[in-house]
Amino acid sequence: MPRPLTGVLPVVHTPLRADDSIDVASLRREIDWALEVGAEGLCTGMVSELLRLTFGERLELTTAIAEINAGRGVFIAGVGAESTKQALEYARAAQAAGCDAVMAIPPVSTALPDGQLLEYFGTLAEAVDLPLVVQDSSGYVGRPISLDVFVQLLDRFGAEKILFKPEANPTGPRLTALREASGGRARIFDGSGGLALVDCYRRGIVGTMPGMEFLPGIVALWRALERRDERAIYRLYLPICALVSLQLQAGFDGFLAVEKYILNKRGLFACEVRRKPYAWDLDQETRRELERLLEQLDAALADPS
Repeated sequence: MPRPLTGVLPVVHTPLRADDSIDVASLRREIDWALEVGAEGLCTGMVSELLRLTFGERLELTTAIAEINAGRGVFIAGVGAESTKQALEYARAAQAAGCDAVMAIPPVSTALPDGQLLEYFGTLAEAVDLPLVVQDSSGYVGRPISLDVFVQLLDRFGAEKILFKPEANPTGPRLTALREASGGRARIFDGSGGLALVDCYRRGIVGTMPGMEFLPGIVALWRALERRDERAIYRLYLPICALVSLQLQAGFDGFLAVEKYILNKRGLFACEVRRKPYAWDLDQETRRELERLLEQLDAALADPS
């Protein structure tokens, strides 16, 4: 019986060795830790550096995560690519590895019309027996996907097959528009890293896909939202907001730099190597502010009430 795709499903960061190869030992520590902290499962996506990995590395990463996870949690594999043919190969490999679902962004090198987007996602949905999370990653790369594309996919394949991770701005109003246009059928994940999690939760999401770096805080916040503990919600949410805002200064590379710094600091990653080229590094002042905010989050975790 399929496992429910709900709750906190963090995106796995890809640990790299000094020689730029995937560090499977660090990957195992990261996954074991995430599940121990309370995540319901795992994903791969943009902050897994998927677009910077080779074809072989993407397949290696999917297989390694599936083997390490060993069915302990849900695993959703990112399969989006620049061509339908590429995405199909990633999706079929994910199904063969035993993944619970796949997630795809559209191609980012061209602005596709709605008809081509429908064909791309429809072909993926038909090619595998797994649910497909349609990801609008335009907060990082590409262009927003129209509401009409979302609704047509949902009408064609149903809510058990098609789920959504809308990240275009403004996040909250667009999420509500999808909810209303689908008559409440759309099953939606937050993809803001925690920045819009409280607002998105109140608009009816089924789960969140943050990074790993603030995972203890995100898990605690999700549980506070589930039990409607307003005091705990905002005590946890405010430092998370500040931390994610700090990352956003440098966009995608800001997220990667902070994520790998923190996972290395936690002893999960052997080093902070990112796949080159990238546009930004942590400076000392940003690092000091990051440490101050992490202390605030740790204090909230110690006493969320």
